[in-house]
Amino acid sequence: MPPTTLQHRRTHNLLLINKLLSQRDASSPFTLVLDSLEQSARPLISEYMRRAKLANVHVVFVSFETLRKPRDADVFISAWNLTLPAWQKEVADALKEQQGQISLLIFDTLNPLSATHPTHLAPLLSTHITPTTSLLAVYHQDIPLPTPLSNQNTYSPPPLTLLKYLATTIFTMHSLHHVLARKAARERSVVEPSFGLEEGKEGVLLGLGANGREGVVLEMEHRRKSGRGVREWYFLSRPAPRRSQAGGVVAGRGKIGDGRGEVGLLEDHPEYRSPEREGVAGGEGEEGGTFELGLTEKQRRDREGVVLPYFDAQKGGGEGGRILYDMGSEDDFDEEEDEI
Repeated sequence: MPPTTLQHRRTHNLLLINKLLSQRDASSPFTLVLDSLEQSARPLISEYMRRAKLANVHVVFVSFETLRKPRDADVFISAWNLTLPAWQKEVADALKEQQGQISLLIFDTLNPLSATHPTHLAPLLSTHITPTTSLLAVYHQDIPLPTPLSNQNTYSPPPLTLLKYLATTIFTMHSLHHVLARKAARERSVVEPSFGLEEGKEGVLLGLGANGREGVVLEMEHRRKSGRGVREWYFLSRPAPRRSQAGGVVAGRGKIGDGRGEVGLLEDHPEYRSPEREGVAGGEGEEGGTFELGLTEKQRRDREGVVLPYFDAQKGGGEGGRILYDMGSEDDFDEEEDEI
């Protein structure tokens, strides 16, 4: 890819991920996050809520498995101990109280709804999506669904397939350790390693390096209004500790900032970047390439001294179409085929 095009793609995709995380301009009405035991979606959900707090976005957190209210959530609804109509009413009331303000509705998991109301999953979610309300939901890929219920349509798609179809942005969570291990295996042309449940070993639930503290890898698929899709891999680092109103550090390590994590392209991560890309980033070559396209003075003189085939025909003579050829001792002249 030319350097100009590569730089344009990098800039565009970095602006896109920051726009999605900050919920600007209703860029994604329905964001689906797919996680697993190997990498939880909590770091990404926390990043969404931190940025929403800084942007004065009203956060409504609907809990099916979370027991404590997150720090950056404005409204916390314990849906796990309420009936479906009850928690839906609470969600509607919470959104009406902030009518006109941008709101972010978060579901910590959609697996219970996928198991109990698979055919009504789309209407349940779409009723809460408005021009000022965006939906962010998590789906655990490692939790199997129960056997089909008696009232479920046999021809209806699986809940996960339906959610992927409805979502405008899909984030798939990956562990940085596992991504680096698979990349190293590909570079050595060996079989990529498996982790956790994919290993197929009895008693193994989590692989080595699962849910690392250094950050998470995001595989993004974003669908624009025009129908064009954008795919990219990102790395989301741990957020810097936030400074409290009294001037102290709230929590965490590293430099003190506004609490937001740094997000960048995965290909720019120091441990993931290949030596070839490091050479390009270092400015080797005239146009950002890894080799020299120009000629030295000696190479130019040698090129001018090369005698090209049929060089005598280029001197003129007015005999267009005639081929000049000097036969060698090993040539066998055939008057019928070789005479011109």
